[in-house]
Parts: sequence; structure tokens; C-alpha cells
Amino acid sequence: MVNVCQPSNLRQASEAVQSSIGARLEEDRTDSSAVDDEVTYAANLSHSKPSPNSAQNPNPSPSDDQSNSPPNLLHLSFNQDHGCFSVGTDQGFRIYNCDPLREVFRRVLDRGGGFGIVEMVFRWNLFAVVGGGSDPQFPATKVMIWNDQQNRCTRELSFRSEVRAVRLRRDRIVVVLDQRVYVYNFSNLKVMHMVETSENPKGLCEVSQAAESFVLVCPWLQKGQVRVENYSSKKTKFILAHGSRIACFALTLDGKVLATASTKGTLVRIYNTSDGNLLQEVRRGADRAEIYSLAFSPTAQWLAVSSDKGTVHVFSLQVNSVSAGNDKPHNAASDASHALPPTRSSLSFIKGVLPKYFSSEWSVAQFRLHEGCQYIVAFGHQKNTVVILGMDGSFYRCQFDPVSGGEMTQLEFYNFLNSKGP
Repeated sequence: MVNVCQPSNLRQASEAVQSSIGARLEEDRTDSSAVDDEVTYAANLSHSKPSPNSAQNPNPSPSDDQSNSPPNLLHLSFNQDHGCFSVGTDQGFRIYNCDPLREVFRRVLDRGGGFGIVEMVFRWNLFAVVGGGSDPQFPATKVMIWNDQQNRCTRELSFRSEVRAVRLRRDRIVVVLDQRVYVYNFSNLKVMHMVETSENPKGLCEVSQAAESFVLVCPWLQKGQVRVENYSSKKTKFILAHGSRIACFALTLDGKVLATASTKGTLVRIYNTSDGNLLQEVRRGADRAEIYSLAFSPTAQWLAVSSDKGTVHVFSLQVNSVSAGNDKPHNAASDASHALPPTRSSLSFIKGVLPKYFSSEWSVAQFRLHEGCQYIVAFGHQKNTVVILGMDGSFYRCQFDPVSGGEMTQLEFYNFLNSKGP
């Protein structure tokens, strides 16, 4: 066991977060014993010597970005409450506030290397980062914990294979490899659990954020099947969600509701994670599509979907899931009593006679984007808004009408890569 951080120190780190990054956002195993054949070690870099086999400096110094040309994006993700987002580039990483859109800070380390994964813990100043690109800042087999208050990496997790994704809670670090998911205690990096998965090159995995409920969702061994681990109730559920391989999924903050899409990309299904029951099925379209992103509104009244077809859809859901986030619930679903019911085909009255397609539930609102770019979506803090981020640096804020539906209204557009920083 490695004593990386005592609970009192972790609380101090949490408090420091609120006074550093939080303030700016509100303004506008010293032992190297292997856990198994995949995990090499977890280390406290404050007390461990540099690895003789590593050419990377584990605690590089931040430096100013001297490049005049925009960097290439390698990673893009929202934080847990969708109030800000992180950007990994081939020249460091950046953190942005969503509302209003503002660059909070950027870090270009002494090597100027790339970051393939940058994950936040709400508005803490601790980040999980993994190297990426043609000149990675760190090996792709290591998860580094960057403490921005100290301007250095303080801890690391090392593996024998490439890290595909990282998910964070206030108390857990979840690392996704090709065929395994590891759950660590955040305070001491002790391995709490390991889950085997099907081949998972996209690093599909989601975790709940409620303090009283820890739910983890990942692909299971059978095609189209999802494994739901409820660590609070100590129950495991297997859901056969689709006939094709899982391409994308989303989990509500409380972990009660799951949305899934397959590689076919025509249907999105909504499940109750506690019993595995299908709650609702909505249709994106008739043609195959690659689903890039799924996102619930805070109360799970709405679901946003983006795909390679260049359209963001908003669906009306008939489920209820109370937000378990750090902040007050958003206002996006405040007009619930006046919202549109799920939009059905005009031929749905002869359900059972015509193919299932004609009785499908369709999106109530849409927004058209340029095809050929990957976009991720989230619901904004403003009433009935959707925030869309593109791997080309585009930022859209759109508003939908919960009563009339139809085409969304574009409220804002920026290219955040052109920002010169705070």
C-alpha cells in the first residue's frame, strides 16, 4: 500500500481548489510492486526517484506558449457539471469556463509535448493527464496527476498498455485500458476493483458523481452488452442494450439512468441502471451514423446527441433523475410542465402493422453543423441551452424551444483556439 496523500491533505487540496481555480471560474507507490500483469505501479512523485527507463521529466515546469499558430486538438471533454471544459493539444493543455466562455488558464510544459487526455474533477486544481500525439509530454501508458497549485505532477499510475480513458470522482480515479477498467482510491491510489471488458479502443466508461452512490458503466464481454457496477449496493447488472457493438453511452450524475447507442447509430435507448429495464427508445435517423456524444440534462428531461451526420438532436425523455452535481440544478428543464411530449411519426397510430420505424420517437429540436468534424455536447447553465464543442476549436451555444421544438437558435459562436488566454 502506498501512502500518497493523507485525508487531511486531500481536504486541504480541495479547499485550495476553491480559492484558486474556483475563484477564477466564478469571476465572469513509492513501492513499485505490480498489482497484476497490467498495472506496473502507482507512485507518489514527491518521494520517488525518477524512473531510469523514462526520458520524461515527471515534474516539468510550465512555460508560456510561444507559438503563434493554433495547436492541434488531441482531446476535448466537459467537466462533471458541464460548467467548464478541458482541451488537450500537441502543445500543452487548456481549461475553459463555459458561461461565459473564457480561457481560465493554459499550461505548456518545458518539453512542449502533447496531451491526449486531460480530465478534471469539477473545479478542483487536480487534473488527470496522459500524453498524446506524435510528441507526447508523458508516456501513453501513464496517468499523471497534475496539481496546478504546485505547478507539477505529484502522483502517477503506470501500466503495461496504453491508457484509453480516465474518469474521475471526488473519491475515485477510474482508468480504462483496452480490455480492463481499474478503480483506484483517490487519496492513496490503492486499487479498489478491476473489471474485464470487451475490446474497448474508444475507452468507453462512465461513472456517477453522487457522493452517496457510486455507479460505473462499461462495455461487457458480449457484443452490445453493458455492465453496470453499483458499488454502493454491491450489485452488478448486465444489460443487453443493442444487437451491435456499443459506440457511446451517457450516465446521469446520480447514476440511475443510462443512455446507449450502438455502432449502427440509428437508435438511442434509455435504461434504468438498478433493474436494467428499458425506459424509452428514441430514433436519431434511418441511416447509419457514428454517434460522437450523448448528454443528459440535469434532471434527465432532455437528451442531446451528436453524430458524424453534422446534426445535434435534442430528445424529450419520460424519465426522472435528480441532479447529484456540486452546483444547484440548471434551469434547462424548468419548463417541464409545458414541454413537448416525445415526437412520434404521424403513422404511429398503426403501430404493430408497419415497421417499427414508423412508430419511433424523434427529436424535438435540431441544430445543423458542418459535417466532417467531431462534436461533443452538453446542456448549458442558461435556460434551455445546449453547448457544442468541436475538435476544430468551435464553440456553439444554442437555445431550443421546449414547447415548439424545431431548429435551435444559435446564440454564440467562437473559435476557442484563437483565444490569447487570461
